[in-house]
Amino acid sequence: MRYAVIADIHSNLEALTAVLDDMANQGRVDEIWCLGDIVGYGPDPGECLTILRQTTNICVAGNHDWAAVGKISTSDFNPDAAAANQWTAQQLSNEDIEYIRDLPLISEAGDFTLAHGSPREPIREYLLSSGAALQNLTYFRTQFCLVGHSHQPIVFSCDETEDCSARYFLPDNPVATSEGRLIINPGSVGQPRDGNPDAAYAIYDSEQQLVRLYRVPYDIRSTQEKMQAHGLPVRLSARLSYGV
Repeated sequence: MRYAVIADIHSNLEALTAVLDDMANQGRVDEIWCLGDIVGYGPDPGECLTILRQTTNICVAGNHDWAAVGKISTSDFNPDAAAANQWTAQQLSNEDIEYIRDLPLISEAGDFTLAHGSPREPIREYLLSSGAALQNLTYFRTQFCLVGHSHQPIVFSCDETEDCSARYFLPDNPVATSEGRLIINPGSVGQPRDGNPDAAYAIYDSEQQLVRLYRVPYDIRSTQEKMQAHGLPVRLSARLSYGV
């Protein structure tokens, strides 16, 4: 079986469609798992939600998703993120709202736990250090955990002594599931923040026991033009060019 893992689409239709096209080019994908933040920041929340409802097998809620339907406050968002979220909330249909409200915070699929931020704090925690990864090990029962939220592809490998190490997740360095307990972040589809503007996603091949990262260029300018037309914050548009 082959499972595609996507996260942090953030209403970026061009990035999402480029990733889905790339998946098709990589061969058969049996399921698509989404790690949340479908909406926020970008110009096409409704279109992205429609596609995700039709294509994903599992999806969990992200903080921007919950904020857009009023399940959490945007008080801890920066001003640009809060403004974009307020605009996003006004674009959602009743069907969109119902779908987001029904998304779970955590889901299990075989040997994997799926969460947006972390299994300990699914909505808010950024997993960026080996220390934080170590502290999260007791919060999931499966061998592996998939997270998003930071928009940075990263792998935490934890051995039998529960010592965790961190490394960047790169396309030419697939992750073997034999490494131990793993927490894997596939990066962001719609707003990468690792210095590479290309959309990111991963595929887990259960036969090969490998998780591979893929980077996909997309029409950034088209997304930026739509953001500008909708009056979304300029900084959110500009950062797409640089992956920051």
